[in-house]
Amino acid sequence: MTPPVTTSAPITPLTPTLQRVAQHLANGLTPQEIATKTGLSAVTVRQYIRESLHCPPRCKPPVIVHRLFTTQRVAPPTTDRPTPELSSKQLLLLRAVAEHSDTRGIAVAAKIAPADLRAALDQLLADTGAQDTTELVVLAHSWQLLPAEQAAHATRSGATQ
Repeated sequence: MTPPVTTSAPITPLTPTLQRVAQHLANGLTPQEIATKTGLSAVTVRQYIRESLHCPPRCKPPVIVHRLFTTQRVAPPTTDRPTPELSSKQLLLLRAVAEHSDTRGIAVAAKIAPADLRAALDQLLADTGAQDTTELVVLAHSWQLLPAEQAAHATRSGATQ
């Protein structure tokens, strides 16, 4: 059994510095790019945001970004890209990527065989024009494909890492 994405502990308010870091992450910058802009180390960027959201140590950036949006710590950026038409299977995969950090958890949540996950994820990235899974989650929130109320409910109901 994998540990939950978050605990029931209240979310720590973000300091102004962490708020800026969170906004950079939500804008699609990598922890390394954020570190360069802020003078913090990439490890510090990841650790402080995870800790403030009560996410486990191995929580991946797409899950952290999703949590930032669902807890309304930052607003998703707007995009000029049109909302793609995704199949129900792709929407399920999208939600799984936003809520799970490990490959097995994503595959199980998306109802995909682990061996088929990479191909399905590559197709989803191609269909959305996202460069990586973090950008995919950011775009999905911009397109309102991952509504905050649905995602927050999934997190409260025990979504796994």
